[in-house]
Amino acid sequence: MRNRTMRRFPSTLARRLLLAALLPAAALAGASIAQAQGRQDFELVNRTGYEIREVYVGATRSTEWGRDVLGQGVLPANARRQIRFSARTRDCMFDIKVVYSDDDSTAEWRNLDLCSISRISLFWDSKRQVSRAEWE
Repeated sequence: MRNRTMRRFPSTLARRLLLAALLPAAALAGASIAQAQGRQDFELVNRTGYEIREVYVGATRSTEWGRDVLGQGVLPANARRQIRFSARTRDCMFDIKVVYSDDDSTAEWRNLDLCSISRISLFWDSKRQVSRAEWE
């Protein structure tokens, strides 16, 4: 009986040591995956009732809008799109501009802290005849 206990002990100890060695590596791997996504990633929800043809998201400090983040597609009414940033993006403050398909009208929102926003929902306020945004 004593020999069996002696044999188990090194096995248990070996498992514990292996686990202790692997945990930091697993934590680093998880951090790498999380860092592959930008802190600024957000979901854009179109609740305006109108199709959006173009969406631009530019750093507030920049004078350029950059490229249309929808690419060749559109954002239909009542649809949503995940907007993703490179993990290398450092800015948090961004401006957003949308262009509607039906009449080329635009709406802009400035100085949005995308590092603390996970969803932006766009609405059409028919009473005031303006687009508005809510974020969380």
